[in-house]
Amino acid sequence: MLERTGVPTEEDLAKVIPPEERRKRGPYAVFECFQRIPCDPCYPACKAGAVKPFDDINDLPVVDLDKCNGCGACVAACPGLAVFVVDETFSETEALVKMPYEFLPLPEPGETVGCLDREGREVCSGRVVRTVKGKDKMATPVVWVAFPKASCHSVRHIALRRGVA
Repeated sequence: MLERTGVPTEEDLAKVIPPEERRKRGPYAVFECFQRIPCDPCYPACKAGAVKPFDDINDLPVVDLDKCNGCGACVAACPGLAVFVVDETFSETEALVKMPYEFLPLPEPGETVGCLDREGREVCSGRVVRTVKGKDKMATPVVWVAFPKASCHSVRHIALRRGVA
């Protein structure tokens, strides 16, 4: 499925979503990298040591979820836009997802956005909490979006609603 549509299967996703016990402890990185390609910028970006060293540059990232603090440095470093930080403890009703965003204009904190799934379908509305521009010209901006918890493992992009009545 992934090779034909670009959309991971439920089986693919089950391999990268942490167990519920870990998800209840705070933010964690989700690496939606499913193909072996030469890429490893997530490893040096992770100052917490949560991304394990690669034996081969084609290896898929492996995360030590006990070391992951949800900082999001890996999100900004990933050229494939395949890393997200999910915080299911953000509030009683909302999750927070830190996601890459490569479009201009960048959304503003407090802005209401459409929250899209991996196929581009809107699944809910969200609120931009913060926008973090990359520290260098190669880093991808990261947008922090809060939305209903039930969608935390399906929302992976946003649509701005500026000018929409």
